[in-house]
Amino acid sequence: MTNEPTAVADREHFIRDVAELLGVAPEELSTDTNLLDAGLDSVRIMQLVEKWRSEGHETVDPLMLAGDPVLESWLEVLCP
Repeated sequence: MTNEPTAVADREHFIRDVAELLGVAPEELSTDTNLLDAGLDSVRIMQLVEKWRSEGHETVDPLMLAGDPVLESWLEVLCP
């Protein structure tokens, strides 16, 4: 049995959250999008971290996210 559908759903969930905060459609973000270049700032990163921690992703590290702001890098950490 595999967790692939769950992993895909998780990836889509995280992409949707980021897109919503940036005010864009999820389809506008690619995995190589630099989220800082796309308009994400430290306040919004903290909003995402707090949201994801409240959803059970307690180990989300805002410094890691800010240090490597490419969407695929985030997804690798968030959806191992």
